[in-house]
Order: sequence, then C-alpha cells, then structure tokens
Amino acid sequence: MAHPAQLRIPATYMRGGTSKGVFFVLDDLPQAAQVAGPARDALLLRVIGSPDPYEKQIDGMGGATSSTSKTVILSRSQREGHDVDYLFGQVAIDKPFVDWSGNCGNLSAAVGA
Repeated sequence: MAHPAQLRIPATYMRGGTSKGVFFVLDDLPQAAQVAGPARDALLLRVIGSPDPYEKQIDGMGGATSSTSKTVILSRSQREGHDVDYLFGQVAIDKPFVDWSGNCGNLSAAVGA
C-alpha cells in the first residue's frame, strides 16, 4: 500500500497556562496551508490527530481534551505598531473541524516565548 510522503514542518509544542498547543510560523507551512481554507484545516487536523471517533487523538499531538487540542499560527505583522499576528485554531476532537472564531488567552500569553 502506497502512503503519501511525510512533510517536515518546524513547530513548537508549548504550554500556556492550563492549555497546550502546537505553534507554527506561517512561512514554515506548505504553500497551500499559508492561506485560510481546506488545505490549512486538513494539515492541522492531521497534526492534532482529529477526527478521532474514540476521542483519544493517539495518532497526533492533541491531548484528547479541548484544552490540549489547539493550534497557533504566528507571523511577523505588516501592521504599523504591531510585532506579531496571532491566529488561533481550536481543533475538534471527534469531528473534522477547526474553529477559527475564538481565542485562547493562555496560548496568547505563550506567544512571547
């Protein structure tokens, strides 16, 4: 059985407060995942190990709880007076869904590190 080649993407798995997440630099992501859309969501779902019908995320970096199934994408800001652009994605455990509408204060606090 043929399997797709693995990708090497630099990332940091870090704790911020009571949350844990996988942090990426936008420019390190594959070209298709550098813009919002299905390619980005698919990549992050794969990294976290979702969807997992058994809700264990054994095949990924997720910790099988909402506080440990998070992703952050950082980039140098192009806006005057801002250093960093922060994009937070909450990855569902049992569904193929990344929620981009919220924020995580704990992981926001970890960005400086």
